[in-house]
Amino acid sequence: MSPQDRLFEIADRQQGYFTAQQAQECGIPHSNFHFRIRSGEWVKLLRGVYRLVRYPVTERSELVLWILWSRDKKGNPQGVWSHQTALDIHEISDIMPSKMHMTVPLTFRKRVAIPKHLKLHFATLAKSDVETWQGYQVTTPLRTLIDVIEEGIVPEEQIEQAIRDGLKTGILNERDLNKTSQLKKYSYLYDHKHEIQKRH
Repeated sequence: MSPQDRLFEIADRQQGYFTAQQAQECGIPHSNFHFRIRSGEWVKLLRGVYRLVRYPVTERSELVLWILWSRDKKGNPQGVWSHQTALDIHEISDIMPSKMHMTVPLTFRKRVAIPKHLKLHFATLAKSDVETWQGYQVTTPLRTLIDVIEEGIVPEEQIEQAIRDGLKTGILNERDLNKTSQLKKYSYLYDHKHEIQKRH
């Protein structure tokens, strides 16, 4: 397999994006980067982050871009989309957050300034709290709701609507609502849904 083919395999998993480190690990020398940019094959978007120009435009590709921005010195992405942004990803809220909410490890550090459109939350997430999507990770619906409830910024009616939507689509169930003290008080929403179903 050629270096270009290896790079495409990586970029294809990341909605067309890749890092300088990934390109070099595929066998493409850094000295060749400028040529590929000038030829229109690549476009540079952030420091050390590129995209294949001919890769089809995808919806919400910025979710991958900023996760790659969060990578550590070894090139491993550290960020996980969470809070209001995760509500939006899971499509259980009509909230349009003014910032993109990302949870990063307590030890997270960047030498560059944090972009103003990012809101970082520092926490340790268990593997069971995280889902992997195409090129990025996001907190599970359950963890997402716990986070926004604890943060106390999302209005109560929006939280109730998110839970209703989650129950309706099946990404939440009664057991989820009874798992934690934060969500147990919303169990009446499941009871209400169940009663409506029985009538029909």
